[in-house]
Amino acid sequence: MRILLLNPNTSEEMTALLLRVLAPRVPPGVTLVPATGRFGARYISSRSAGAIAGHAALDAYAEHGGGCDAVYLACFGDPGLFALKELAPVPVIGMAEASCARAAALGGRFSIVTGGERWGPILREFMTTLGLADRLAAVETVAPTGGDIARDPEGALALLAAACATTIARDRAGAVVLGGAGLAGLAARLRPHVQAPVLCSVETGFDVVLEALGAGWRKPASGDLATPAPAPSIGLSARLSELMSGR
Repeated sequence: MRILLLNPNTSEEMTALLLRVLAPRVPPGVTLVPATGRFGARYISSRSAGAIAGHAALDAYAEHGGGCDAVYLACFGDPGLFALKELAPVPVIGMAEASCARAAALGGRFSIVTGGERWGPILREFMTTLGLADRLAAVETVAPTGGDIARDPEGALALLAAACATTIARDRAGAVVLGGAGLAGLAARLRPHVQAPVLCSVETGFDVVLEALGAGWRKPASGDLATPAPAPSIGLSARLSELMSGR
């Protein structure tokens, strides 16, 4: 089986980090097919960058998704998530979608800790879209963006641990999602210093992808996530134009 590891950021270094962190979790017979955004922000940290990344995610899927059995949208804002679910004939799992649903399933309320101060309102809105707003205790952000943290993880550990401790004490969070591709692999280093479960969004999301592959998933034949009617387009890449046209 082949899983498209879709990073809509344009940073190849971020894609390489995702591959390194996920490599020990890839079971025999499964291959990760990496795809990095062809255009847009190096690391998404605003609404405008996220809007462009939604297009980049569709573009990358059209170019690299052929022959893949699932798509892992490995970006915590999940840009283009529902559009990908609509177009793809295979399971599409978003990193934020999966990890936050898993945190909510642990019981009680959960918080998100992530890098980049603009993410607070963006993620609160997205949790409403996912139907998880009533389970979200807080979004606690630190000033360095995920891209900054990926470049200097050692320098961010104390900040992240303090953010986790703050939301657990103040908001009574029963679990914390450490959100973002740039924070991949850091949850394990924070757990000994945090008094609640800490979920790595990258690893947790990937676990959900593997579960979807083994669960006999089927593409909806009707409803808002069924394959849309062909929509002739202009200005798109050749592959994305073909996909939108139903070819």
